Amino acid sequence: MNTDQATAWNGAEGSNWARHHRRTTGINAPLGTVLIEAAEIAETDRVLDVGCGSGSSTLLAAAAARRGTVVGVDLSAVLLDSARADAAARGLRHVRFEQADAQVHPFPAGWFDVVISQFGVMFFADPVAAFANLARSLRADGRMVFVCPRKASANAWWTVPMGALLGTDTGADEPTSGMFSLGDAGRAGDILTAAGFVDVALDAVDLPLNFGPDLDTALDFFVGSGPVRAIVESNPALAEDVVRRRLAAALAPHHEAEGVQLAGAFWLVRARRP
Repeated sequence: MNTDQATAWNGAEGSNWARHHRRTTGINAPLGTVLIEAAEIAETDRVLDVGCGSGSSTLLAAAAARRGTVVGVDLSAVLLDSARADAAARGLRHVRFEQADAQVHPFPAGWFDVVISQFGVMFFADPVAAFANLARSLRADGRMVFVCPRKASANAWWTVPMGALLGTDTGADEPTSGMFSLGDAGRAGDILTAAGFVDVALDAVDLPLNFGPDLDTALDFFVGSGPVRAIVESNPALAEDVVRRRLAAALAPHHEAEGVQLAGAFWLVRARRP
């Protein structure tokens, strides 16, 4: 089970994302559109959204599967509270949310037509077991479609803040775990194949992410994010005012008319259960 992730997403990390709920929905909106279009959800489909967070991708899926059923699962109780509130405000009765670890949760076998995920499948403790569990939840010929980051050095939303705080070449030692665990196309394909999927395809998607209309908004998000907090906790000399000053200087060149935008490099992954 993903114990460490459950602790993080029911603690400071989940609270940070919940606090910036509206902002993070905007950050991920372009990729959400890409995901839902690629998933080709029919109006009667039964859809599972893995790592649904505050539910933005789940609600997009619900708009497509308007005569179907959409289930969003996540480890974070606080994010699911936001998701349920938004679904209730829209009067969506064919959507439900469950707090669950997708790696081990006993989903009904062969029930879903489509499994989707927007940044929700990179953190599994045992990725082969997790994807095999998701494959079992799909009907024969059912499909999985998800988006995840490519390698860290290709993503300015990672290299800019990390470089500002660490003062190093963040591409010299590529992280290959956590959010970047599926960044290598070959490894991602091998995991999905070992889990029982076929017709695995990865397409590169390059999109800027917008972290807010101004520097203060973007700074508030990054200062509260897990990676930045981890750096601060391991470097006591980095006071919050120092962190904000360094991040502000690094983010300022990316402040455009549309807001603070940082380049993103992602995989759009498609696979099928035979």
